[in-house]
Amino acid sequence: MAEQDDHLSTSKHLARVSRAMSMSDEKHDLCMSFILDQMAAKESRSEDVTAEPFFLGVNGVQGIGKTSLVSSIARALGEFPHSIPTVVISIDDFYLSHEDQSRLAADHPNNPLIQHRGQPSTHDLNLATSVLSSLRAGRKSRIPSYDKSAFNGQGDRIPDSEWTMVNESVDRPAKLVILEGWCLGFRSLDPSWLKAYWEKAVRTCVESNDYHGRLGHTRFENVQFLNEALKDYDAITEARKTARADEISDAEDPQYVYDWRLEQEANLRRERGSGMTDEEVVAFVNGCQFAPHEFLLLN
Repeated sequence: MAEQDDHLSTSKHLARVSRAMSMSDEKHDLCMSFILDQMAAKESRSEDVTAEPFFLGVNGVQGIGKTSLVSSIARALGEFPHSIPTVVISIDDFYLSHEDQSRLAADHPNNPLIQHRGQPSTHDLNLATSVLSSLRAGRKSRIPSYDKSAFNGQGDRIPDSEWTMVNESVDRPAKLVILEGWCLGFRSLDPSWLKAYWEKAVRTCVESNDYHGRLGHTRFENVQFLNEALKDYDAITEARKTARADEISDAEDPQYVYDWRLEQEANLRRERGSGMTDEEVVAFVNGCQFAPHEFLLLN
């Protein structure tokens, strides 16, 4: 019986992977077409061919394949016949340093949502806006990077001496900047609306045996803390405004996120020798799964 259950579980996982791969190919083609159309329209409206780059924001739940998608797009666009200089950045690369994240967690010991990286308030927004503004101006820019395996999976930003330099050639600056992130484009909500939404989730959590969300298990003051933090994330949108667009990737079932993140972290442990345990991954995803979809209000 156990073997049959294992077989069924494996079959379901393989089916998910197959669907994800098919969706990834489809999204790649759709995104390529969309980007090329948008960039052509931008150039037709601009009198200056050296104008600021086109910014594309890609949003999607954890583990859905955002990084793989944008990396494949950047490779394809960089090759003939397009030859478009492209910079890819993840919002993850702007996470607070391990020291600053530890300080944030210590300052709010009763808020489990910010005891680790991931949520709004755990990114260095000054660094993010500085880098995006520099790219927008076509200046030589250093792109930060974040090591998720550091400190046994807690993570830390790598030294700035190891950051990637872009726009080194004034004759070939980036024409496209792709920024991807799971909370990219989320907007702060009206507190009264959020309170009502939270209360409904709590009631459902208490009254239903089929509640799988996280919001109903979360104290409102902790939710409101993130809601307030989201106001500062508008600065990222402002830093990449004028010529921009946003693409959204979503999961067929939010529960798939646990499988994807567990698989990603297992790969990280094999490759780096360090990373979160399975229990830590579940706690990490729990902290990010509570957010209502209504946070996703793109400007």
